[in-house]
Amino acid sequence: MTDTSATQIHDTLVLPYLNHAVRMLEQSYASRGDIDAAMRFGCGYPRGPLTTLDDLGLDTVRDALAARYAETGDNLHKPADLLEKLVAEGRTGKASGQGFYTYTYAGGEVTADDQTPSADDKPQLKHDITTVGVVGTGTMASGIVQVFAQAGYDVVFVGRGEDKLAGVVAGITKGLDKLIERGKSDEATKEAVLGRLTGATSREALADVDIVVEAIAEDLDLKLELFRDFDRIIKAGVILATTTSSLPITQLAEATSRPESVIGMHFFNPATVMKLVEVVTTPTTSVEVNETTLALCAKVGKVAVSCADRSGFIVNCLLFPYLNDACTLAESGPSLDVINDAIKAEAGFPMGPFQLLDVVGNDVSLAIQQELFAEFKEPGFAPAASLEKVVADGHLGRKTKRGFHDYS
Repeated sequence: MTDTSATQIHDTLVLPYLNHAVRMLEQSYASRGDIDAAMRFGCGYPRGPLTTLDDLGLDTVRDALAARYAETGDNLHKPADLLEKLVAEGRTGKASGQGFYTYTYAGGEVTADDQTPSADDKPQLKHDITTVGVVGTGTMASGIVQVFAQAGYDVVFVGRGEDKLAGVVAGITKGLDKLIERGKSDEATKEAVLGRLTGATSREALADVDIVVEAIAEDLDLKLELFRDFDRIIKAGVILATTTSSLPITQLAEATSRPESVIGMHFFNPATVMKLVEVVTTPTTSVEVNETTLALCAKVGKVAVSCADRSGFIVNCLLFPYLNDACTLAESGPSLDVINDAIKAEAGFPMGPFQLLDVVGNDVSLAIQQELFAEFKEPGFAPAASLEKVVADGHLGRKTKRGFHDYS
């Protein structure tokens, strides 16, 4: 690649990401609103990919992708069939009054159409939820405990020792104190939240909860053992949720005698701050469990998006191939800073790809990319050599003080 202009870098990295989002919609994996909301609230992007396409012009993006496909032969650059279809119908985006969304007039504001959810379809709680159980005491588990307690729910959280339980309470107390310092809370609220917490070292303490959220280590064997044990402990009708971001939820459902009760609730870190929750159904998840989980997310102030159980869900499936592409691009010449700056300037993303990789953790990023490659068998998803190298060298990002950038 000889042209390293900001526009060319943007097109090289962002257009395949947009194309991938179109294919996700084309496959009916998620709705247009959920795809856009996932990337806005899960990544902090100013616009979702389908809204971005409408703004850029579907014909413009289609032509640019077609040119890239002719040059690279990479299937990821071949314009999605749905993109071709909409262009052929004259639905080229905001400028034409119709694209993935419908506009009041050419260049106008988004207006309701036949794909706009009805207010009457707002999810409702089909199960009574008063007490929430959380299994785990790590950062994500602690954040989830705090989210539910702040929303008024009694929370029973289970850990492996009293020190772990104390750590959760200490972390939540620290977080609440910060809110008080910023004038966003007060001592009475803090005491009320802490009063809703019950820590336990025995899973039997979960006997009377109405939903249990598993937030233990990303280890399939550990999670399978836990879900099998839920049959012994948890009363009938309880929702069994997992926060996994990468493991097959369907397998967890199969480990129980009540697969209809199992669902994914993928919170984003930090759970107390990030608005998004991906609600992930398996083929056996009941309609009532899905609707209740969506409604519960809304009650605790989260934006819930719906998708099915497959590698990456919405956010990781769209985000990590783009990050992987950035690694491949850097291998061909442009510096990391040039790429970071171009993406922030042209796409308006809050961080450049290498800044984000270092925040997420390059080992985590590589593992996710390997999972996507294994599931989708897409050659363009093969992990970039430079990503594999920084991990092999132990340069995992901010947590090791060195990744693609040096933080020492």
